[in-house]
Amino acid sequence: MPDFALGLAALGRPAYINLGRERALPEHRDVDAMRRACHAVLDAAYAAGVRRVDAARSYGRAEEFLAEWLADRGHRDVRVSSKWGYAYVADWRRDADTHEVKEHSLDRFTRQWRETESLLGAGVELYQVHSLTDDSPLFGDSELLAALGALRDSGVRLGLSTSGPRQGEAVRRGLEVEVAGRRLFDAVQSTWNVLEPSVGPALALAHEAGAEVLVKEGLANGRLA
Repeated sequence: MPDFALGLAALGRPAYINLGRERALPEHRDVDAMRRACHAVLDAAYAAGVRRVDAARSYGRAEEFLAEWLADRGHRDVRVSSKWGYAYVADWRRDADTHEVKEHSLDRFTRQWRETESLLGAGVELYQVHSLTDDSPLFGDSELLAALGALRDSGVRLGLSTSGPRQGEAVRRGLEVEVAGRRLFDAVQSTWNVLEPSVGPALALAHEAGAEVLVKEGLANGRLA
């Protein structure tokens, strides 16, 4: 039975790529306005039965808004996932030339996990590499892999997300990574929809291997809505 999660990419920062969001979010998107909008959507999703929420360090203040909402509402049955690897650099400007910068390094992981943990603590059930590609330096970085393995061994499930034209290769290579004799990644989150189904066979392979499969951009960022 499929489960649904609420992704906070378009709710944690004032500009994102979703089509149609101009009509759905406040006209003036200061931090307080976006916080209220995010909490309202979280309330609506919870009322509709959604019990999973997905964030990332690059989603602006999404983790902060989520942490505040969880603390205020007192919900204990919400499953939280987040991602590391991209840093939000737009400084809350909607017209910034660059909104996020990717870096799969030990320093980026260490710093971002510390930031995520400070906001969401033990509530993080799944922590994912954000937009892993098959040529990522992660695969050859023994120190980074060891640090990820230590987090896994502490009880946090690890996963990877993918995007771009070679998602299948990234999924397959990611599933092969082992640290201390155990597979490192327990979950795969990939872009899949009727306009971009190419990763389907790799996701089927991940499912058969016992990894959790999460589909993102199922409506192609609004193009299918």
